[in-house]
Amino acid sequence: MDIVILAVVIAVVVIGALGGLIVGSRRKKQLPPPPPAAPDITAPPAEPHVGDEAETPREEPRRTIEEVDLPDGSAPVVVEEPPAEAPAIEIPEPTAGRLVRLRTRLSRSQNALGKGLLTLLSREHLDEDTWEEIEDTLLTADVGVQPTQELVERLRERVKVLGTRTTEELRTLLREELITLVGRDMDRAVKTEPEDRKPGIVMVVGVNGTGKTTTTGKLARVLVADGQSVVLGAADTFRAAAADQLQTWGERVGAHTVRGPEGGDPASVAFDAVKEGKEMGANVVLIDTAGRLHTKTGLMDELGKVKRVVEKQAPVDEVLLVLDATTGQNGLVQARVFSEVVNITGIVLTKLDGTAKGGIVVAVQRELGVPVKLIGLGEGADDLAPFEPEAFVDALIGE
Repeated sequence: MDIVILAVVIAVVVIGALGGLIVGSRRKKQLPPPPPAAPDITAPPAEPHVGDEAETPREEPRRTIEEVDLPDGSAPVVVEEPPAEAPAIEIPEPTAGRLVRLRTRLSRSQNALGKGLLTLLSREHLDEDTWEEIEDTLLTADVGVQPTQELVERLRERVKVLGTRTTEELRTLLREELITLVGRDMDRAVKTEPEDRKPGIVMVVGVNGTGKTTTTGKLARVLVADGQSVVLGAADTFRAAAADQLQTWGERVGAHTVRGPEGGDPASVAFDAVKEGKEMGANVVLIDTAGRLHTKTGLMDELGKVKRVVEKQAPVDEVLLVLDATTGQNGLVQARVFSEVVNITGIVLTKLDGTAKGGIVVAVQRELGVPVKLIGLGEGADDLAPFEPEAFVDALIGE
């Protein structure tokens, strides 16, 4: 029995030894091979310097970081900016006689209306066909049907009485009749100096595209040239950059501009402009209103609201309607609708230098029963002129 137990123990020991050898050999086979030794790498030759042959670069002195002066961080470096220069204040040209100086700008209207009528009246025989051409010339120049009929009738009578007609006599006759037609006795002064208070309040209205904001800026120059201090109210809050445009005009002549947020309430801006004008003791407050499309009833009602809000502080002395002279009869439609919303007291005709329809001056005055007070004759800053009937007619008929 002892022999059997001994034999079993020996067998177990032998089997255990053989298993250990087998496992050890397997582990040796699974070990990854050792990494290969790194090869010796030779550095590439340095690139030659410009102008040198290919050779080993020479030793050059180099600055180390210790040799570079660095800020110690004790105080921030302050860079002083040059102070912003205030824009130079321009001195506008005087308004007296400005229309005479700009008379050459009416060359297109002159050729179509004044010279055209003189040529027809100078014919040896003034038959019915000639008088019809005279009528057509006046109608084409947008004088209007009724004023045209009145003028032709007076010309017929005076030419018949005159008999023999020299060129100079015809020019004198035509000048007198055109001045009568334009209106010699209408009050064309822009009301900016009320007797009982300061400032005078002027609203500028009109549709977009007529040059309304530009006209407001030019009007500020006209008033400054006449010795008045001006505050501008940028109440056209719905047109992008309108306030910036008006402020630029004001800065050129030293006029203060009151503005509000884009898309804000125009009546509020107008109210604040009048309030600041009073506080500053300004002579005039000019309010540039939004360019209301005359076909939009709601927007036109809002224009009436602006006027009512302003009048809570003081009466509006002048409401100027800006019309584009090149639009002809369409401008009369605009004038009619605006006059129903606010009490128009004067007309500003812009772009009169770019149209042959100089007769629009007559037509719009007849339509509204108010005078043309200012005319625009170019793109320059001082091309807005007080309207003078005699100078205007002289420019139309030429020398």
